[in-house]
Amino acid sequence: MTYTDSFSPPSLLPPLPRVIALANQKGGVGKTTTAINLGTALAAIGEEVLIVDLDPQGNASTGLGIDRRSRLRSTYDLLVGESNLAEIVMETAVPRLSVAPSTMDLLGVELEIAGRSDRAFRLRRALANHSQRADSIRIRNYSYVLVDCPPSLNLLTINALSAAHSILVPLQCEFFALEGLSQLLQTVDQVKHALNPELSIHGIVLTMFDSRNNLAGQVVADVRAHMGDAVYDTVIPRNVRISEAPSHGKPVLLYDFKSTGSQAYLRLASEIIQREKRLRAA
Repeated sequence: MTYTDSFSPPSLLPPLPRVIALANQKGGVGKTTTAINLGTALAAIGEEVLIVDLDPQGNASTGLGIDRRSRLRSTYDLLVGESNLAEIVMETAVPRLSVAPSTMDLLGVELEIAGRSDRAFRLRRALANHSQRADSIRIRNYSYVLVDCPPSLNLLTINALSAAHSILVPLQCEFFALEGLSQLLQTVDQVKHALNPELSIHGIVLTMFDSRNNLAGQVVADVRAHMGDAVYDTVIPRNVRISEAPSHGKPVLLYDFKSTGSQAYLRLASEIIQREKRLRAA
């Protein structure tokens, strides 16, 4: 890990907002879907939520109904220092849920900031500056910030982990579910020791569970055996409504509130709130 150089990171992370990075270097595990729907569920139960889209594909932004042509400023501008957070944030159709959108410009951000001594802390500093400004002027502050990471362990993901209080890992219920998890956990440990001592594993959420598939049940059992209490009780089912919702630019809770997918994300949000209460009390 060579991201620190002689640069001192910003001061300790503030208690609010709570920053949770959703990360897994494997693609297709439901990471972006979880970011969208968990954010919506948290907003539905009264939290002020911001989703920071750090994936150049911009699927979290699209899934929340943000047209690509309307993304005049993005997380690229935030990381290179050309805009502050309030200038790039866009409202969504979900009350209390905002998004800092992504564009393909993010593909080049690593080259742009690679030579800067603070390259691993660009997002952390932007969030800290926003919290300070929100205390002094009337701009929205957030109780939760969910950072949707790209499916790789690159500098964008390092920025997310350096800014986060904790990491949420979506894990698909498939044969190779545990493959690569050890690498991710090793990276988390390196970031914790080198860049962000406050970083912890918030939890692992099992996604795309098909109760008709015996293998899926075995995967759930294996992951729980290996990771114990780190695995959330809530399991996200494989649900057609979850798959359909992004094509309509809506979270599944808006697309079909009564679906099994919607109800699962509401349970996950409630479980995360309970874990947060225990973490803050500890």
